Amino acid sequence: MDVREAMLKRRSIREFNDKPLPDESIRELLQSAMAAPSAHNRQPWEFYVVKNRPLQERLRRVSRYSNMNSSLIIIVAGNQQRFMAPPASDFWVQDCSAAVENLLLSATSLGIASCWCGLFPSSGASGKVREILGLEGHIIPMALIHLGYSDLVAAPRTQYDEARVHLIGETGQTPE
Repeated sequence: MDVREAMLKRRSIREFNDKPLPDESIRELLQSAMAAPSAHNRQPWEFYVVKNRPLQERLRRVSRYSNMNSSLIIIVAGNQQRFMAPPASDFWVQDCSAAVENLLLSATSLGIASCWCGLFPSSGASGKVREILGLEGHIIPMALIHLGYSDLVAAPRTQYDEARVHLIGETGQTPE
Protein backbone atom coordinates (compact mmCIF):
# COMPACT_ATOMS: atom_id res chain seq x y z
CA MET A 1 0.00 0.00 0.00
CA ASP A 2 1.46 3.37 -0.94
CA VAL A 3 1.29 6.43 1.33
CA ARG A 4 -1.59 8.11 -0.49
CA GLU A 5 -3.69 4.96 -0.33
CA ALA A 6 -2.97 4.66 3.42
CA MET A 7 -3.99 8.31 3.92
CA LEU A 8 -7.33 7.77 2.19
CA LYS A 9 -7.98 4.43 3.93
CA ARG A 10 -7.04 5.67 7.40
CA ARG A 11 -10.20 6.08 9.43
CA SER A 12 -11.02 6.23 13.12
CA ILE A 13 -12.30 2.78 14.03
CA ARG A 14 -14.01 2.36 17.39
CA GLU A 15 -14.89 -1.37 17.33
CA PHE A 16 -12.20 -3.98 17.79
CA ASN A 17 -12.07 -7.77 18.03
CA ASP A 18 -9.94 -9.70 20.56
CA LYS A 19 -7.08 -10.66 18.24
CA PRO A 20 -3.81 -9.36 19.75
CA LEU A 21 -1.22 -7.44 17.76
CA PRO A 22 2.08 -9.25 17.16
CA ASP A 23 5.12 -7.69 18.82
CA GLU A 24 6.79 -7.20 15.43
CA SER A 25 3.82 -5.07 14.27
CA ILE A 26 4.00 -2.98 17.45
CA ARG A 27 7.71 -2.40 16.87
CA GLU A 28 7.02 -1.38 13.25
CA LEU A 29 4.35 1.10 14.42
CA LEU A 30 6.78 2.66 16.89
CA GLN A 31 9.56 2.82 14.29
CA SER A 32 7.17 4.66 11.97
CA ALA A 33 6.14 7.04 14.75
CA MET A 34 9.75 7.88 15.58
CA ALA A 35 10.51 8.58 11.92
CA ALA A 36 8.38 11.74 12.22
CA PRO A 37 9.95 15.16 11.82
CA SER A 38 10.58 17.20 14.94
CA ALA A 39 11.68 20.78 15.48
CA HIS A 40 15.48 20.90 15.80
CA ASN A 41 15.31 17.09 15.92
CA ARG A 42 14.53 17.26 19.66
CA GLN A 43 12.27 14.18 19.42
CA PRO A 44 10.36 15.16 22.58
CA TRP A 45 8.16 12.06 22.50
CA GLU A 46 7.74 9.09 24.80
CA PHE A 47 5.59 6.06 23.96
CA TYR A 48 3.87 3.97 26.62
CA VAL A 49 2.71 0.64 25.17
CA VAL A 50 -0.05 -0.70 27.41
CA LYS A 51 -0.89 -4.40 27.07
CA ASN A 52 -2.04 -4.85 30.68
CA ARG A 53 -5.84 -5.30 30.60
CA PRO A 54 -6.62 -3.77 34.06
CA LEU A 55 -4.55 -0.69 33.17
CA GLN A 56 -6.24 -0.49 29.76
CA GLU A 57 -9.63 -0.56 31.48
CA ARG A 58 -8.63 2.39 33.67
CA LEU A 59 -7.22 4.29 30.69
CA ARG A 60 -10.43 3.78 28.71
CA ARG A 61 -12.29 5.80 31.33
CA VAL A 62 -10.06 8.92 31.30
CA SER A 63 -12.51 10.67 28.98
CA ARG A 64 -15.91 9.98 27.52
CA TYR A 65 -14.30 9.63 24.08
CA SER A 66 -11.70 7.00 24.95
CA ASN A 67 -13.88 4.07 26.07
CA MET A 68 -13.13 1.49 23.35
CA ASN A 69 -12.18 -2.15 23.71
CA SER A 70 -8.97 -2.35 21.68
CA SER A 71 -6.30 -4.97 22.31
CA LEU A 72 -3.56 -2.35 22.66
CA ILE A 73 -3.28 1.23 23.86
CA ILE A 74 -0.30 3.45 23.15
CA ILE A 75 0.03 6.70 25.05
CA VAL A 76 2.06 9.34 23.21
CA ALA A 77 3.51 11.90 25.58
CA GLY A 78 5.83 14.89 25.50
CA ASN A 79 8.96 14.90 27.63
CA GLN A 80 9.53 18.46 28.85
CA GLN A 81 13.22 17.74 29.36
CA ARG A 82 13.54 17.59 25.56
CA PHE A 83 11.35 20.61 24.72
CA MET A 84 12.89 23.56 22.96
CA ALA A 85 13.43 26.71 25.01
CA PRO A 86 10.63 29.31 25.10
CA PRO A 87 9.11 30.77 23.00
CA ALA A 88 9.44 27.59 20.89
CA SER A 89 8.65 25.15 23.71
CA ASP A 90 5.16 24.39 22.37
CA PHE A 91 6.52 22.80 19.19
CA TRP A 92 6.42 19.49 21.08
CA VAL A 93 2.70 19.28 20.28
CA GLN A 94 3.40 19.39 16.54
CA ASP A 95 6.26 16.91 16.91
CA CYS A 96 4.15 14.40 18.85
CA SER A 97 1.21 14.91 16.49
CA ALA A 98 3.41 14.10 13.51
CA ALA A 99 4.54 10.94 15.31
CA VAL A 100 0.90 9.97 15.96
CA GLU A 101 -0.05 10.47 12.32
CA ASN A 102 2.91 8.35 11.17
CA LEU A 103 1.81 5.64 13.59
CA LEU A 104 -1.79 5.77 12.33
CA LEU A 105 -0.76 5.58 8.67
CA SER A 106 1.58 2.70 9.41
CA ALA A 107 -1.24 0.90 11.25
CA THR A 108 -3.51 1.32 8.23
CA SER A 109 -0.85 -0.08 5.91
CA LEU A 110 -0.55 -3.14 8.20
CA GLY A 111 -4.31 -3.72 8.32
CA ILE A 112 -4.52 -2.54 11.93
CA ALA A 113 -7.48 -0.44 13.05
CA SER A 114 -6.82 2.66 15.13
CA CYS A 115 -8.42 5.60 16.86
CA TRP A 116 -6.62 8.72 18.12
CA CYS A 117 -8.14 10.08 21.34
CA GLY A 118 -6.80 13.47 22.37
CA LEU A 119 -5.63 14.07 25.93
CA PHE A 120 -3.68 17.34 25.90
CA PRO A 121 -4.61 20.19 26.40
CA SER A 122 -7.32 18.74 28.66
CA SER A 123 -5.49 18.75 31.97
CA GLY A 124 -8.16 16.43 33.40
CA ALA A 125 -7.67 13.57 30.93
CA SER A 126 -3.92 14.12 30.67
CA GLY A 127 -3.60 14.20 34.47
CA LYS A 128 -5.62 10.99 34.87
CA VAL A 129 -3.29 9.18 32.44
CA ARG A 130 -0.25 10.54 34.29
CA GLU A 131 -1.69 9.22 37.56
CA ILE A 132 -2.73 5.79 36.18
CA LEU A 133 0.70 5.17 34.63
CA GLY A 134 2.65 6.79 37.47
CA LEU A 135 4.40 9.23 35.14
CA GLU A 136 6.76 11.90 36.38
CA GLY A 137 5.66 15.55 36.27
CA HIS A 138 7.81 16.42 33.25
CA ILE A 139 5.90 13.90 31.08
CA ILE A 140 2.74 15.29 29.44
CA PRO A 141 0.35 12.66 28.02
CA MET A 142 -0.87 14.06 24.69
CA ALA A 143 -2.73 11.23 22.95
CA LEU A 144 -4.27 7.86 23.70
CA ILE A 145 -4.17 5.62 20.64
CA HIS A 146 -6.39 2.55 20.44
CA LEU A 147 -4.98 -0.17 18.19
CA GLY A 148 -6.19 -3.60 17.21
CA TYR A 149 -7.94 -5.62 14.59
CA SER A 150 -11.52 -4.92 13.59
CA ASP A 151 -14.19 -6.66 11.59
CA LEU A 152 -15.35 -3.20 10.50
CA VAL A 153 -14.05 -1.88 7.20
CA ALA A 154 -14.61 1.81 6.57
CA ALA A 155 -14.65 3.04 2.99
CA PRO A 156 -11.66 5.12 1.88
CA ARG A 157 -12.42 8.81 1.56
CA THR A 158 -11.05 12.23 1.07
CA GLN A 159 -12.50 15.29 2.73
CA TYR A 160 -11.06 17.67 0.18
CA ASP A 161 -12.96 20.96 0.09
CA GLU A 162 -11.92 23.41 -2.62
CA ALA A 163 -13.59 26.26 -0.69
CA ARG A 164 -10.92 25.91 2.00
CA VAL A 165 -8.04 26.36 -0.44
CA HIS A 166 -6.80 29.95 -0.69
CA LEU A 167 -4.32 30.54 -3.45
CA ILE A 168 -1.92 33.44 -3.02
CA GLY A 169 -0.68 34.50 -6.45
CA GLU A 170 2.83 35.54 -7.42
CA THR A 171 1.93 39.16 -6.78
CA GLY A 172 0.96 38.36 -3.20
CA GLN A 173 -2.68 39.08 -3.94
CA THR A 174 -5.42 36.54 -3.52
CA PRO A 175 -6.93 36.01 -6.99
CA GLU A 176 -10.53 37.06 -7.40
